[in-house]
Amino acid sequence: MMKQAQDMQERLKTQMADMRVEATAGGGMVTVTVNGTKQLESIQIDPEVVSREDVEMLQDLIVAAVNDAGRKVDDQLGQSMSGLMGGLKIPGL
Repeated sequence: MMKQAQDMQERLKTQMADMRVEATAGGGMVTVTVNGTKQLESIQIDPEVVSREDVEMLQDLIVAAVNDAGRKVDDQLGQSMSGLMGGLKIPGL
């Protein structure tokens, strides 16, 4: 059973390394990409959003997009974990 757990852990690490999640805010004005460990990889900002008068809105959109991406990573990892756990009946998990 320990060998199975180690194998699952290795598969999960590989999935996390390969995972890329994209999220948007403001109807696509801000798009971010994060990896499976929730490290921000890129930000794309629509030039229409960039305004000296409304920096706070841009900041809010970036935060919203990054937070959404983090939730998506959690969701995908949760689905992966349930798939990897498959038929295993481990108490407490």
